[in-house]
Amino acid sequence: MLAVERLSHWFVNGGEETPVLHNIHFTVEKGEIIALLGSSGSGKSTLLNLMAGLMKPSKGSILINGHPIEKMTENQLAEFRRTQIGFIFQAYELIPHLTVRENVELPLVFQGIKAKLRKEKALFLLAKVGIGEKSELFPSQLSGGQQQRVSIARSLITEPAIVFADEPTGNLDTKTEKEIIDLIIELNSTLSITFVIVTHELEVAKRTRRVIQLRDGFLVEDASWAGEPE
Repeated sequence: MLAVERLSHWFVNGGEETPVLHNIHFTVEKGEIIALLGSSGSGKSTLLNLMAGLMKPSKGSILINGHPIEKMTENQLAEFRRTQIGFIFQAYELIPHLTVRENVELPLVFQGIKAKLRKEKALFLLAKVGIGEKSELFPSQLSGGQQQRVSIARSLITEPAIVFADEPTGNLDTKTEKEIIDLIIELNSTLSITFVIVTHELEVAKRTRRVIQLRDGFLVEDASWAGEPE
């Protein structure tokens, strides 16, 4: 599903190279849920941007469903992201003047999907994430946890190959954080969706079955947890 192969990255400023990632190598299988754990400055945000095709690596390769995304043109990458990659953001990134349903439908609008099918898929996913009755409200009428559920539904609407969740509980209280991680784990199990959760919180990371930890741009741990997630 996802293969990061001997990946290194550096930024160039005024002819000087600043290394950020060093020889990162790991794979994620279809239907797996993993955490990418690291503190600020560990390189996890850069790695996320590379895996999502928002940047190209200085060295190495990233394959999603066998496609080496670093070899794609910008137009090819844009199309690939629209159809194959879902995103969940810390700050939800919902459009305030659109209803909950319209926010979830939006990726399908860009694909030219007919309105009836868009609505059916959006309502199905909103029910799946537990807020089907909120479909015609606006984001400002929802709590933070409910807005994140909308973001999760939107990330799934194109039936992507993989979903990247960037600090999905960063703006939530402890109780709501647990509910959102419970939901992601349930969706992973029932829909066989592949998730990569980027987080700086060990307690969030340990809820997944496997943790890839970065420190100062190096992969320091790739650990599978025994038994069921907590």
